[in-house]
Amino acid sequence: MIRTGRKRNMNMTATAGAFTLATAVFFSILAMSTPWCESADTMGTTGERQHTPGHEDHGGESDIAFWTCPMHPHIKLPEPGRCPICQMELVPVEKVPMQKGGPTLELSESARKLAEIETTRVERRLVEKKLRLVGRVDFDETRLKYITAWVPGRIDRLFVDYTGITVRKGDHMVEIYSSDLLSTQEELLQAAKTLERLTESGSPLVKKSTERAVEAARERLLLWGLTPSQVRAIETRGTPQDRITIYAPIGGIVIEKNAAEGMYVQTGTRIYVIADLAKVWIQFDAYESDLPWIRYGQEVEFTTRALPGEVFKGRISFIRPFLDKNSRTTMVRLTADNSKGILKPGLFVTGVVRATVFGKGKVIDTSMAGKWIGPMHPEIVSDYPGKCPICGMDLEKAEDLGYVTAAQDVTPPLVIAASAPLITGERAVVYVKNPDAPVYELRDVVLGPRAGDYYIVEGGLHDGEEVVTNGAFKIDSDLQIKGMRSMMNPEGGRAMEGHAGHGGH
Repeated sequence: MIRTGRKRNMNMTATAGAFTLATAVFFSILAMSTPWCESADTMGTTGERQHTPGHEDHGGESDIAFWTCPMHPHIKLPEPGRCPICQMELVPVEKVPMQKGGPTLELSESARKLAEIETTRVERRLVEKKLRLVGRVDFDETRLKYITAWVPGRIDRLFVDYTGITVRKGDHMVEIYSSDLLSTQEELLQAAKTLERLTESGSPLVKKSTERAVEAARERLLLWGLTPSQVRAIETRGTPQDRITIYAPIGGIVIEKNAAEGMYVQTGTRIYVIADLAKVWIQFDAYESDLPWIRYGQEVEFTTRALPGEVFKGRISFIRPFLDKNSRTTMVRLTADNSKGILKPGLFVTGVVRATVFGKGKVIDTSMAGKWIGPMHPEIVSDYPGKCPICGMDLEKAEDLGYVTAAQDVTPPLVIAASAPLITGERAVVYVKNPDAPVYELRDVVLGPRAGDYYIVEGGLHDGEEVVTNGAFKIDSDLQIKGMRSMMNPEGGRAMEGHAGHGGH
C-alpha cells in the first residue's frame, strides 16, 4: 500500500510538473510575440521596450520588490534563492509605481490565435434569471378541520378507526355520551311542554319568558354540535337523546386520530383532524441570495420524481419574513391545484422561477399587466376588479402593488457575459480591448447580481466597449509572471530583464 501510494504521488508530481512546464513554454512564446505596453517612463517613441541601465546586474537592491519563480509566480521571497517547488532559480521583480490606468498588453495576430482570445461588446439588455428551488408538498393549513368534543363526556363510538380514511362532508365520525347534553334536552322538553299549555291560556308575560327558555335550550344544543334536524327530532319524539353524533364538516382525508372508545373528554378535546387535499401547499427553501428574484404572485413551475413528465404550476402566496439561523434559508410557499389527488403531502419537488431582471435585483413581470391581485392572498390573480374570494378584501392593480409590468417602463441594465470577469474574494476585473488596436487593458469593475449567463455591471464599464470573454485568464497569468498588476496581484511589480535566463542555470 505504501509503495503504491508513493508511486501514485510521483506520477501526480510528474504530471503536474509537465503541465506547469508546458504552461511556462506557452507564455514564453506568447511573451516573444507580444510587446508589453507600460507607462511612458519605460517606453520609447517607437513603442519598443527601452532597456534600463543596470538591469543586467540586478540594478539597485532598493529597486527589487521580491524574488519569484517563473513557473510558480505565487512564490514571493525577500531574498534570492531557488523555488521550493521546482528548484528553479528565483528572478527579481522590480518595484513599480501604481499607474493611473490599468496595465495593457498588445498581442500580435498569431499570439491572439494562440491564446484563443475572444471578445464581446458590453450592451444594455433585459436578462432572465432562472432560479432552481427544492421543496416538498404539504397540507394546506387553511383546509384542515379539527373535530373536537363540544361537550364533556365519554366517547362511546368512533366510526373512523384509523388514519388515512377518506370521508365525505356529513359522514358520522364519533358518538359521545354527555350528562350535560342530557340535562339540557330535558330542559328543552320541559319548556316546550309548558309553552304548549300556555298557548291556550296564560299570562302573556309568562308565555314570553317560556319562549325565551325554549330558544335558549335550542341554541345551547346547536352550539354543542347538534344539527337543527336533530333538535327538531328531539322535540318531536318528546324524549331526550343521551348521546350526540358529530359529523364531518368537510370531505377529505383523516390525518390524525387522537382518541379511543371509552375515553372521557373535556370541551375542546381534539378527536380527529381532516385535511382537504383539493389544494395543497408547495413549500420551497430559498437561500438569502435567492430572495432578490422572488416576489408575491410570481408563477413557479415544479416537478416531482414520483410523477415524471408531469409539470405543475402555482403562484407564490407567502414568503416567510425571516431566515432560519441554521440553514440560512427562508420558506417560500405557493398553493397548487390538486383536484386529481396525485400530489401527496411529503413528496419532494423541484421548482423553477424565471425572473426578467432590469438592474439591482429588480424583477419585471409582463404577465401581470392589467391584472388585479389580492393584497392578502397574492395567489388570487384576476383580469377584472372585484373582491378576494378568500378574505373579501378589494383586489388591487398589480402596478399599485409594486409590479413592473411593461418593458418600456424601464432602462435595461448594462451587462457582460459571465465568462468575462475574473473574480476574487474582494474584486472583479475584466480586460477591455482598445477599439483602435489589439491592446487589452486591465479594468476593475463593480458587478451586480448574476442572471443566467450574464452579470449586471454597476460600474467600471461603458456601453459599447469590448471585453475579453475567452482567454482573459491567459492574459492575466502572463501579467502575473511578469510581475505586473493583475487579478491576484493588485499592486504588481516588474520582473527585471537581466534575469530572463536564470531558469536555465
